[in-house]
Amino acid sequence: MLFTLIAFSLLVIFAVYAFVSTRKKKVKSFPSKWHKLLMQHVHFYRDLPTEEQQRFQYRMMVFLSEVYLDSVGVKLNDLDTVLIASSAVIPVFNFPEWHYKNLSTVLVYPDHFNEDLRFSKTDKKRQIGGMVGTGQFEHQMILSRKALHEGFKQKPDGYNTGIHEFVHLIDKQDGITDGVPETLLQRPYVIPWLKIIHKEMEAINDNKSDIRNYGGTNEAEFFAVASEYFFEKPELMKKNHPDLYQMLKACFSIK
Repeated sequence: MLFTLIAFSLLVIFAVYAFVSTRKKKVKSFPSKWHKLLMQHVHFYRDLPTEEQQRFQYRMMVFLSEVYLDSVGVKLNDLDTVLIASSAVIPVFNFPEWHYKNLSTVLVYPDHFNEDLRFSKTDKKRQIGGMVGTGQFEHQMILSRKALHEGFKQKPDGYNTGIHEFVHLIDKQDGITDGVPETLLQRPYVIPWLKIIHKEMEAINDNKSDIRNYGGTNEAEFFAVASEYFFEKPELMKKNHPDLYQMLKACFSIK
């Protein structure tokens, strides 16, 4: 029995080592032409110092080595790939060892889609820009290419579908999508965070907030919507929602 346990332990250690080594070997070099795309379309990247931009580039390539990108009805181009990887990296940029353990595939549709994941240009009820899969679609994310691109355009609304969906994945990392990202938020912050959530949701539902209405749906959607606002319009959030701003800074480990 002892020999069996030792052999099993060694096998597990070897498997983990082989997995990590293989994953590292799969990280490709950052294509230099992507730097221009990032400078043009991703203000978070553009605002980073040069050495931090290089770290961002590496984090993108690690993500792309671990997650498969696929599409339906559209051929993915370099900008699509850059925007998806940026959406993944931005919320966890200050967590060097972060990996999306609950994601294997990002599936891209040309435009918005329905709840049954059907896409038809003649269907006017297509409203979904992105979703984190459940059930048979567990470990998958579905994104509208149109919504993804719209999210990175400089505009006053602060929407960013890509960041929104990856924040849902971060929230879900502890096993439940409930608006409390326990993998990021230290335990003493949980109760203050819930108080802020409910206060802000009440303001949204009373039409007394500039946070978009969808954030008033439930705690999980509030966290995702507020995170969009935080990363897209940080100075405005700091001015209009100082407590929420400070809490999200702590959550995303931003100094």
